[in-house]
Amino acid sequence: MRTTDALWPKTVRPASSVLTRLRIALTVFFALDGFLFAGWVVRIPAVKEQVGASAGDLGLALLGVSAGAVATMLLAGGLCRRFGSPRVTVVTGVLLSLSVVLPSLVHSPLALGLVLLVFGVGYGGLNVGMNSLALEVVDALRRPVMPGFHAAYSLGGLAGAGLGGLLAPHLPPTPHLLLLVPAGLLATAVAGRVLLAHPVPRADRLPSGGAADEASDGASALRREGARRGGGGRGLVAVFGLIALCTAYGEGALAEWGALHIEQDLHAGPGIAAAGYAAVALAMAAGRLLGTAALERLGPTTCVVAGGLVACGGMLLGALAPFLWLVLLGFALTGLGLANIFPVAIARAGAISGPSGVAVASTLGYGGMLVGPVCIGFLAEGFGLPRALTTVAALAALAAWVAFAARNATAGAAA
Repeated sequence: MRTTDALWPKTVRPASSVLTRLRIALTVFFALDGFLFAGWVVRIPAVKEQVGASAGDLGLALLGVSAGAVATMLLAGGLCRRFGSPRVTVVTGVLLSLSVVLPSLVHSPLALGLVLLVFGVGYGGLNVGMNSLALEVVDALRRPVMPGFHAAYSLGGLAGAGLGGLLAPHLPPTPHLLLLVPAGLLATAVAGRVLLAHPVPRADRLPSGGAADEASDGASALRREGARRGGGGRGLVAVFGLIALCTAYGEGALAEWGALHIEQDLHAGPGIAAAGYAAVALAMAAGRLLGTAALERLGPTTCVVAGGLVACGGMLLGALAPFLWLVLLGFALTGLGLANIFPVAIARAGAISGPSGVAVASTLGYGGMLVGPVCIGFLAEGFGLPRALTTVAALAALAAWVAFAARNATAGAAA
């Protein structure tokens, strides 16, 4: 009898086939997350005008996203353990799809902040759920493929920004965002059915092989290191969370203020302004598609340090350059530099503490993504938007320094 027949009866789908289906379905959720978020952010200038908000008012309204997302992330790790990451992912995917249209239906900064709170709940819960599930898939595959999932997020953001750039000159925000609702619900239904029907196979049920086993050595060693350290393991999670915060701050700032910088400070039209976020999303997608190979070749510390320095230089160019093409180039370099830092930080935190590690690092990381735009708003009021955006460069440099300084703490668990 063939070995495969003994291991996999005909009534049981082979683990490798299940993993393929799960990986595809999970990739759909990451892409959907980026698509819906980008659909909202490219319409921020129009919604800002609709509600009559100043830069400071808009910053306060955006705090609704931050509050909803961070509060949900604090609870999502426990929800994933109790109900399972697939259920959390599907339920919050539905909520995000339904709430994306809400900002276009209000006419005051206060109301905008309240509906963005709901949007933030969906966004925060979805990100913890799908990242926790992605960590299980990474463990089962025994390869550092987390950047591939985040590449899907960036590609979804690119698609959302591209669609927004095409529709912004011709449609007001409400009909545009209404188009996203059925698309999001359909994707959630199709991909969610796969996640709910198939649990992630255990890694020990998959075929072993030298390359795959070697690729998993770093994550396994890091998990053992976290268990050995106990409270020190939580300290390592906090370090990775800080790195995620510094870089996600930049991603959030570019998402929610990049288009406004191009439109307001460089006097470009809404279609060109949307291209600014598209440049970031395209560069991040390209960097993440190459991320697994880069991690396997260079290691996480080198990737994080180099990425932080590239993002620092790119953001200084994007914030301060007087010409549109230089700003777009700077945005693209920033996206390329930031591309793999966040997924590496989330994956390594999760390797230490599972869903709890993902929740802590995600809370810090996405907290930076969501609080960052609020900080930019207040800084823009006092110093102007270009100078406010230079804080992105400062935090990218800080992430590179933290990763380099902490290299010895995780040297024995290098992925």
